[in-house]
Amino acid sequence: MGLVQELDERKLKILQAIIHNYLETGEPVGSRTISKYTDLNLSSATIRNEMSDLEEMGYIVQPHTSAGRIPSDKGYRLYVDMLLKDKMKEVEDMKEILVQKADRLESLLQQVAKLLAVNTNYTTMVSTPQYKKKVKFLQLTEVDDNQLLAVIVFERNIVKNKIIQLSTSLNKETILKLNIVLNTFLQGLDLSEINLPVITKMKEQAGDYRTIVNDILDAIMQAVSEEDDIEIYTSGTTNILKYPELSDREKACELLYTLEEKKMLTEIIQDKMDGEENRGIQVYIGDESPVKSMKDCSVVTATYEIEEGVYGKVGIIGPKRMDYEKVVSTLQTLMVQLDDIFKKKT
Repeated sequence: MGLVQELDERKLKILQAIIHNYLETGEPVGSRTISKYTDLNLSSATIRNEMSDLEEMGYIVQPHTSAGRIPSDKGYRLYVDMLLKDKMKEVEDMKEILVQKADRLESLLQQVAKLLAVNTNYTTMVSTPQYKKKVKFLQLTEVDDNQLLAVIVFERNIVKNKIIQLSTSLNKETILKLNIVLNTFLQGLDLSEINLPVITKMKEQAGDYRTIVNDILDAIMQAVSEEDDIEIYTSGTTNILKYPELSDREKACELLYTLEEKKMLTEIIQDKMDGEENRGIQVYIGDESPVKSMKDCSVVTATYEIEEGVYGKVGIIGPKRMDYEKVVSTLQTLMVQLDDIFKKKT
């Protein structure tokens, strides 16, 4: 709300006009162009003054090669936040197209990626579902003087074993104490909840054996990352090349490599997955993206949920001047349809 209060209605309308015009044309927008918007009914001089204020406030910027202005990341952010707040479009009927080729979950997700790419003309990605991993139980057992076996049981009875190398041998009493400490603090926690305060308290309880606690936590993280073999389906990769601001050789190569390699995409897939407030539409503009090669892009994601604790992400990647309204509406539609499909399957 703070961002919106910073702008009066006239500045807001001019900013929206600049963004709409730039989304349509990809060209910097001048005051003369804005003055043609009849509902504003302002002189070019007034618009120039307002645009100057908007530039000082950081909502628009002037490219070196042009007299016109383009939206900044901050300008896009305001536009997107307002769009997400006010967006209540009717849901389109995609269900039949999706169900048609959805004999299995994998084929459904691949179909979703293709459908989105065709529908939006951007690049799309869809991840296979991840399981929220809560620690159910942890057992340390001595193998020999230099090794401990850590058996980690997660919810859904996923069991992982890890060997932990010891710099000094531990007696049975110490191992018992560590088992009590670890289970007291970790039982029922998801990885995102194993934070610094929890780790600090565990180390305090472990006393002289705090370094072993570190090793055990590393083993847990490693066990989970091995379990998390996320598959990401992409479609419309070459759509990126349709937008001049992303098609110069260096940027395009970097982007295409990221989309081809897919490993870096997991940073977006795994970002903000926890908490109900993060389950809706997420928008990353420019440098907000956790993937460096996408600093000139916007990425819009939505989380689908098959059942409680089992969820994945759908994402749309395009230029900063992407048609946010269409993208958000399409993703909202898709989430409703997927929810309907998954509920019918169970």
